[in-house]
Amino acid sequence: MAQPKLVVFDLDYTLWPFWVDTHVDAPFTMGSNGKVYDVHQQHVQYYKDVPGILSRLHKEGFYLGIASRTSLPVAASDLTRLFNWDQFFHYRQIYPGCKITHFKKLHEQSGIAYEDMIFFDDEHRNIHDVSSLGVTCILVPDGVNNDSFERGMQVFKERYEKKTKTSKS
Repeated sequence: MAQPKLVVFDLDYTLWPFWVDTHVDAPFTMGSNGKVYDVHQQHVQYYKDVPGILSRLHKEGFYLGIASRTSLPVAASDLTRLFNWDQFFHYRQIYPGCKITHFKKLHEQSGIAYEDMIFFDDEHRNIHDVSSLGVTCILVPDGVNNDSFERGMQVFKERYEKKTKTSKS
């Protein structure tokens, strides 16, 4: 089955339901109850299906990446660490700027062709920009969940199979 070699996720409103630079306030801490809190003791949560998706991809041997344009990269990195997700991500591009720059660096670091990547993001502009590189892009306006993830993997497979048929003709 055709599968991506690199699965890339945005962070804000893709893996968690907020903008890390406006809706929560660093520093973040892990409470004695195992939950993450911001400086005001507001419970900081992620979308419920995300840990299972990341864990499954990791177990199945996929390379994972982050492409985030947040203006608070340290805070975003702190959250991925506190959520215990650092074990899953091989590549990280977390800084303000165009997602095309993020993906050019992901390509340089990984050596993986754009056409072998899939990207999940909640913003149309990022989907538009990154798709111009040949990356399969999946819009997730309500964040990643099991259904949107499986839909994305199906889109990648269909796109790959269509490309393979075209190249054999």
